[in-house]
Amino acid sequence: MKLATYKDGSRDGQLVVVSRDLATAHYASAIATRLQQVLDDWNFLSPQLEDLATTLNHGKARHAFAFEPARCMAPLPRAYQWADGSAFVNHVELVRRARNAEMPASFWTDPLMYQGGSDDFLGPHDDIAGASEDWGIDFEAEVAVITGDVAMGTSADAAIESIRLVMLANDVSLRNLIPAELAKGFGFFQSKPATAFSPVAVTPDELGAAWRGGRLHLDLESTWNGARAGLCNAGPEMTFHFGQLIAHLCKTRNARAGSIVGSGTVSNKDWTRGYSCIAEKRAIETIEGGAPKTPFMRFGDSIRIQMKDADGASIFGAIEQQVARG
Repeated sequence: MKLATYKDGSRDGQLVVVSRDLATAHYASAIATRLQQVLDDWNFLSPQLEDLATTLNHGKARHAFAFEPARCMAPLPRAYQWADGSAFVNHVELVRRARNAEMPASFWTDPLMYQGGSDDFLGPHDDIAGASEDWGIDFEAEVAVITGDVAMGTSADAAIESIRLVMLANDVSLRNLIPAELAKGFGFFQSKPATAFSPVAVTPDELGAAWRGGRLHLDLESTWNGARAGLCNAGPEMTFHFGQLIAHLCKTRNARAGSIVGSGTVSNKDWTRGYSCIAEKRAIETIEGGAPKTPFMRFGDSIRIQMKDADGASIFGAIEQQVARG
């Protein structure tokens, strides 16, 4: 099934079930009003939502209406946890290579992860607000999952079974603020503003054979100012699958239902596939020519992130944002 959250003036919005083709939707009010309710009582409430989704997909829902992505908040507008990994180690290697930094061998065996702000996510059509272009505004196209409860010490294979929903993310970065923050030795904070998510989140079964081994084996498209920036496959080159990322998160703590885990920037070794963030493009330019040429985003720039199935249909709807002066 596919789920979304409509804006209604509240912090948590109104839960809706969305048809497989993203054409129609139906309020889930008779079952649950918020997605967090469903995550907290998944075994009882999700089958009821599945029944509604089946009725909607068959065109038999009595109170269906046209689905409007522009009305969406993030599927889970605020979460108990947002932990973003860097599971595509090729991306990390390129960025470090561009600044002549050695790549620690442990990066290939121990996932990188940071804890982001989860109290104020952006909807898929909300602006990326910033006070200055000098901050180095960058998009980051990613895949993310929402979990149920995961106990401390859960194995990577078992952690895959905790995944309730899959969605896309734009984990915005302010690149020119990052070096000074990392130099303090305490990680990202101001350099990681609010993250945006796709209009809908989907259950793994909706993804068919593309979802296997804790990875999503489909192309993620990033379109910057109307031109394709990247068409990077999110599957085979994901060094750490989502089960491993969740297990890493839960090594020393429990993760509660409603935790979101991100893949990090989707990256491929084949440079002809393009890039899922500007920083990677600039790293490649530095490696090839000695210096970056591509500027970061400016006010008025647009970014569109989406993923299509084998038939060319959008799965999650598109993240479509503009950069605005905040």
